[in-house]
Amino acid sequence: MKDKPCFILDNERELISECISGNRIMQNTLYAQFASVMIVVCLRYAKSRSDAEEILQEGFIKVFTCLHQYKFAGSLEGWIKKIMINCALQRLRNKNLMYPIVHAEAAAEELGEKDGILEGITAKELILLIQNLPNMCRLVFNLYVFESMKHREIAKLLNISEGTSKSNLHDARILLQQRLSKQNSFINLNSGA
Repeated sequence: MKDKPCFILDNERELISECISGNRIMQNTLYAQFASVMIVVCLRYAKSRSDAEEILQEGFIKVFTCLHQYKFAGSLEGWIKKIMINCALQRLRNKNLMYPIVHAEAAAEELGEKDGILEGITAKELILLIQNLPNMCRLVFNLYVFESMKHREIAKLLNISEGTSKSNLHDARILLQQRLSKQNSFINLNSGA
């Protein structure tokens, strides 16, 4: 059993080596192995499926261009995921869509604290709700919730203050909670008919 992780690592090293040398079959193999996971990451940062697909393509171009820089220090999936996130952020920077939203509202209940707020919602519906958040709220929410980044890291990455990061996370949670409540009310009205 101890040999199996080495075998997997050797296969991964061989796959990466072949991709670096330009082997199209191995590049397609790498793409096929990670594309379905990475499109979900891209969907969280994009406004639409077509935007997410463009980010995915840009990301994989970058992956293949920079694959020689991968040092096997962490998982290949994590390294690719970081590239996808950076491509999504760069795309938003290029479109000047990254602007902070700051509200001085009093603190509200955290998303999900209400009983049953996430009941009856699919992963696809949740992604759509996240996609419809204002840009900065969406970015901060994704980085904090899905990437487990601290506000200090988010602030540095997005070139905003830690307070702005916290405020945007707060706003994202309030907006999601409101939209989830509306959706649950709609579901409850229709199920009673």
